[in-house]
Amino acid sequence: MIGLFFLGFASGLPRLLVYSTLTFWLMEVGLDIKAVGLFSATATPYNLKFLWAPLLDRVRIPVLASMLGNRRAWMLLTQLGLVATIAGLALTNPAVTPLWTGVLAIMVATLSASQDVVIDAYRVELLEDEAQGSGAAMAVFGYRIAMLVAGAGALYMATWSGSWTVTYLAMAAMMGVGIITTLLVSRPLVELEPNTDLRSHFVDGIIGPFRDFLSRPSWGLILLFVLTFKLGDSMASTMTNPFLIDIGFSKIEIADVSKVFGVFASLIGVSLGGLMVRRAGIVGALWVAGVVQLLSNFMFCLQAYLGRNLYSLIAMVGFENLTGGLGTAAFVAYLSSLCNKRYTATQYALLTAMSSILHTFLGMGTGYLVASIDWFWYFALTALIAIPGLVFLWLLRTLEAKEPLNTQAI
Repeated sequence: MIGLFFLGFASGLPRLLVYSTLTFWLMEVGLDIKAVGLFSATATPYNLKFLWAPLLDRVRIPVLASMLGNRRAWMLLTQLGLVATIAGLALTNPAVTPLWTGVLAIMVATLSASQDVVIDAYRVELLEDEAQGSGAAMAVFGYRIAMLVAGAGALYMATWSGSWTVTYLAMAAMMGVGIITTLLVSRPLVELEPNTDLRSHFVDGIIGPFRDFLSRPSWGLILLFVLTFKLGDSMASTMTNPFLIDIGFSKIEIADVSKVFGVFASLIGVSLGGLMVRRAGIVGALWVAGVVQLLSNFMFCLQAYLGRNLYSLIAMVGFENLTGGLGTAAFVAYLSSLCNKRYTATQYALLTAMSSILHTFLGMGTGYLVASIDWFWYFALTALIAIPGLVFLWLLRTLEAKEPLNTQAI
């Protein structure tokens, strides 16, 4: 469990560095809001990771796989790559060569998404069924602590050192936590053996997970729900940092409230979400989470109306992170219940990718949208965008009443 905590930390650390924390750097060097919005495309690899997840499931790394096992071999390889690419990102100058900054950020995101796939599969294979919940909780806790380090920690360091290069080099060094953990944790007792036959590898490793998912009743409606449930929440969070900077908050104020207080509010939300799943079931928890997530977007509208108001910021951040954590717990439980254990890595990668793909591509235009309207109406629009997810949830529940779609999920 301690190992899973530190692997969760290694998984969460790169995520903010390629967009959320990076936006502070981009805005400090003078990039306009439209260019900053385009950088949301750096999250694209997280949305496409299901395309290469079968290779991470089935392809064996020579030498390293014999020494560490295939899962740990892939973890070590991606972690070494992350150290190198985060360090490379640190040495770019977005004011002069924003293209190279974007390229390195995409490379970091690709390796980070690959690491996520392998760590998720390793956790499932390592633990018995009754320990899966505890293992997932430890991984999420480590992930959230990493977000605190890559969020508030990076902002504090950038302020004190006066250098984003030094900050990103320090974040690259922090990936050493993952490397050390990978070398120390045990191999799963049962590990999926890679196919040596090319045809079997293609049919079972690549076609199998998708064929299995598409064989389920109402799979299209399930995908529509997955695509839209967190969309409004994600669209609001995409522009949170530029919004707070634009209305006058300093990096330290944002770090203190949005990053530190926000992470702990999120952890409370995750705990409440887990409790709600046990008490009210997955669908009940999804309904509550969907409604309160929609309401949290109006807190951004209030902040836009009040401007630089610290008390309003505390209320907004607390409520938004609490509801976001609650929604994450319910949503992860739902996605996990949809996975066939034979294809866990690929199917979970597919579902998590689908949950954020619209956010990524719509996020590229958020800077232009904000420039066309104002912050108040932008966040009001994100609240409306949350409504389709609730509609699809209602349709799924209605269809399930007539014909069970997935006994674990619905």
